[in-house]
Amino acid sequence: MINKNSPIPLYYQLEEHIKELIENGELMPGDALPPEREYAEKYQISRMTVRQAFTQLVNEGYLNRLQGKGTFVAERKIEQPLQGLTSFTEDMISRGLSPGSQLIHFEIIPATSQIAGQLMIQEYGPVYEIKRIRLADGVPMALETNYISANLVKGLTEEIVNQSLYAYIEGQLNLRIDSASQVIESSIASQTEANHLKIAKGAPVMLIQRNTYLQNGTPVEFVKSVYRADRYKFKIQMKR
Repeated sequence: MINKNSPIPLYYQLEEHIKELIENGELMPGDALPPEREYAEKYQISRMTVRQAFTQLVNEGYLNRLQGKGTFVAERKIEQPLQGLTSFTEDMISRGLSPGSQLIHFEIIPATSQIAGQLMIQEYGPVYEIKRIRLADGVPMALETNYISANLVKGLTEEIVNQSLYAYIEGQLNLRIDSASQVIESSIASQTEANHLKIAKGAPVMLIQRNTYLQNGTPVEFVKSVYRADRYKFKIQMKR
């Protein structure tokens, strides 16, 4: 699989070979890779070359290194296009995954000045505060906190929240969700976030703030989410 006469760097050839094994299913998530020494001996290349290929694959999310245990095939990341407005539930179903939620907190609270500003309501007005762990095939993907005006979206219950908010808002209340603005930034997991998402404290995460609007421009929700960076990625297509 390694052609030493090729102008393509050896580490890149090895990297592409391992990628191919992962993508065609010969290497599955959780599988352990042989030690660097075995790759070096098999292909008659230096361990430094193997290490460079492994490092690239770790950086690209194909492999994970576990201290004292070895190198393993990483779980595949869920890719979410940034075109079109969909709920988490709709997004998971479209990928053939089973969506789920673990409700942590659900109550009506008085809106702080920040939340009131985001929802364009009076300060101290009643809002639902909903904290959930979002799951895909039972695996924690995100820790999500929603704020929704209780005067706009009436009748929310824990049962509804554990299913799909968007389906209830549009299907039961006949409110048309039209658009959203979203800000994404990188961070590291706090201890609380790590506990909920089953990752290590300090692991990379994506912080997402989303404001969703009805067709008439009324804000319907303000959401703060923490997504696992090892299991989720966002994709955007741009045209000039």
